Parts: sequence; structure tokens; C-alpha cells
Amino acid sequence: MQAILLCGGMGTRLRSVVSDRPKPMADICGKPFLQYLLEMLRDKGITEVIFALGYMGEMIEEYFQDGSAFGLKIAYSYEEEPLGTGGAIRNALPKILEEEVLVLNADTYFPMDYQGLLRFHQENDGDFSLATRAVPDISRYGAVRRDPAGRILAWNEKLGDGGQQPGEGSKQPIEGNAQQAASSSPKSLSGEINGGIYVMKKSLVAEIPEGKQSLEQDCIPKWLSEGKRIFGLPFHGYFMDIGIPKDYQQFITDVEQGKLGKT
Repeated sequence: MQAILLCGGMGTRLRSVVSDRPKPMADICGKPFLQYLLEMLRDKGITEVIFALGYMGEMIEEYFQDGSAFGLKIAYSYEEEPLGTGGAIRNALPKILEEEVLVLNADTYFPMDYQGLLRFHQENDGDFSLATRAVPDISRYGAVRRDPAGRILAWNEKLGDGGQQPGEGSKQPIEGNAQQAASSSPKSLSGEINGGIYVMKKSLVAEIPEGKQSLEQDCIPKWLSEGKRIFGLPFHGYFMDIGIPKDYQQFITDVEQGKLGKT
């Protein structure tokens, strides 16, 4: 199974504690975060990785090289200017060798059943499938809503100030055409979020326009409006996004306490 790891972000929210390297290379007890992620993916059955690189990407290639030292085959896709998540995936298209590809954010550690997500995607003849996870506070991430079969009804990536990117306003839920979903604001901030792990058809990657595109804000809302078969499958267990200093420090503590081996 082949996976694209999105490593091109500037990591501005983590800059106060990680300023000399790209965010996925943040030091965790003497090893970069990305090494923990790669070792977990290898143990979950991933054999080939494409690094989608941008800011200080050469540091990642210098460290991991062809991947043989880590039991993986690694290829590199560089963007000459920031392309966003969707643009970075499209830029990696020439290196995708299979009909479906796994896509992950390289700053999130989520040791779920990747093969199970692929099976779910194939059984539903999905164009795009994502892992979801229940969290007590969605304000930093935003919520997704599914029908009983798992088809995505509404998409609201990173709702609120905590998740806005520079120059972006608050995003209202994007409704899929499969069924109308309620649009009233939840009384609680708890909910089901996008886990940042996707399975995509290669043919869908080819539909992404070249240039700057946000997967979350441009591509997925467009695909929902077009009736693409987009599904979500919930997973549980350990989940950590190291994008802010507090969670970065928490991941270090979890490694020191051996919690990763208990997932």
C-alpha cells in the first residue's frame, strides 16, 4: 500500500518551540516526529511513501533518503511554491503507482486500521474516504457528519478561530447532495472530526486542478456538490496532532511514558 505524507506546511503555530526545522521533523526524545509516524505506518502494512515536501523539505530527504534504513521505499515530490494540501496531492500524481492511495497529514499520529479503511473504501466503491474520530472539542478541527452508511452529509473543516488559516474566514458546513443535513449550530463543541487520513482514487487525484488548492476547503466541498462518493469511517484510540506547543509537549510525554506502544 502506498501513502502520500503531506509535509509542506510552514508550521507557524509551532514556531515558538520548533523554529529550525519543518514541523514533522520536530524532535521527540532524540528522534524526529516523522520517524515515529513512519515506523508506525510500516508496522501497519504501508510499504511505499511519497513525501509531499515544501518548507525546508530537503532536511526530510537528507534524513530519510530512499527509506531502506526504515524498511520502506520513499519517493519525494517537491513544490516550488506553496500549493496547499490539494495542490500537493496533485503534484505527487506522477509518483502514484496504484489505483488507490492513502493520504495523511504528517503532523498527526493516529495508529488506526489503515487496511480496514481501504477495505471500507473499496466495499463502498468510494471516490474518497476518510477516517473520523470523536473528540470532546471540535473548535480546533471542525466537524463532519455522516449518514448511517457512512456517506458524508456535511463537511466543516476547522470551524472557528482556532482552525482558520491566514486569510480565511469561518467556513459553514458544506452539504452533500445525498441528503440534507441539519445546519443548526451544536450546543456542545464535542463531535466527530476529520482525522486527517484519507483513501483516494488515483483518478480523483487527477481531477484536482494544478496549482494551489486546499483539499479541505476547495476539493472536498466541490466533490460533495458534484455527488462524488465520499465516506467516513470512525476509528478510536490514540490521536495526537502536534500542531500547537501544548500537544507537541503532550506527545513527548506520551513517548516518555510508553503510551504509543499501548495503542
